[in-house]
Amino acid sequence: MSTVTFGIVPGYGEKLHAALGYSGAVRVDDRVEISGQGGVDDDLNIPDSLEDEIVQAFANVERALATVGASWPDVIHVNSYHKVAPGEDVISDDINRIMAEQFRLRLNGRAPIWTETGVTVLGLSTMRVEIRVTAIAGSGN
Repeated sequence: MSTVTFGIVPGYGEKLHAALGYSGAVRVDDRVEISGQGGVDDDLNIPDSLEDEIVQAFANVERALATVGASWPDVIHVNSYHKVAPGEDVISDDINRIMAEQFRLRLNGRAPIWTETGVTVLGLSTMRVEIRVTAIAGSGN
């Protein structure tokens, strides 16, 4: 029988759990899935700078993973969603540069699979990025 543990990120995660009724992470045995994490602070504010928003989203992924005993080096799969303006058909080189920098900074050499998707809307109207991951807890040690 599998062991299932749900995690709720303190701060913004608690607010979203109370308002919308979902958890930020789930662990089934050693497999971890997290909900999409935006670049918000604990009051659901989004930085003006796109780079700061992406960096905060990466930090929030770390926070969500930690609620169920995992971390970035345990990540095996990344999905990132990037708001693109109407008529745009590519994700910018700046976004790719920032994402790649954060991968190198946080993954300790691990290179998970990554699917990057351009979208027209995200969970909050001013969000420009959302990141969700799958991890195997303890595999990145």
